[in-house]
Amino acid sequence: MTSTPSATRAADLGTLVVVPWSGEAPDGGDMPYLLAYSLGDAADGPEASTAAIEHLLTENKLPVGGDLVDGMAKPSLAAGLLVESGAAVLTLGGLTAQCVPPAEWLAAAEARGYAYLVVTTRPWPEAAPGTYIGPEALAAFAGAEETLTAAAHVILPARRLRS
Repeated sequence: MTSTPSATRAADLGTLVVVPWSGEAPDGGDMPYLLAYSLGDAADGPEASTAAIEHLLTENKLPVGGDLVDGMAKPSLAAGLLVESGAAVLTLGGLTAQCVPPAEWLAAAEARGYAYLVVTTRPWPEAAPGTYIGPEALAAFAGAEETLTAAAHVILPARRLRS
């Protein structure tokens, strides 16, 4: 008997959103953060989105609610970050998402050489693309215990194209 390996389909995730921001880190410097989440709008509902993101993370060896994964020490990590021409391009497994970070995020990513990625399985339907997300709303969602414990945390090298 054979079986087909399970895979995560983009449609199962719903709309995947990536939000960049920077903030003060414990060392006093600016830290570039990326928050990736689903709107929970998969055809089978928010529970399906949550399960699909959890599967995607597990499939790519990114523990949900586990230890911080240091992508600087794992060149074979199935997640990557390209920062070029004022844009940040995140890859995770077979998915790609792009965002245009603010200047302070770009400066922090260049200074540090990496960004802190949080991929949460917790849907955030109110924060759809094109919707203004105020600093208070972002801080409340990104800093909520239920967001952080339902997430993979990854340090990703901020790679650039070579000329």
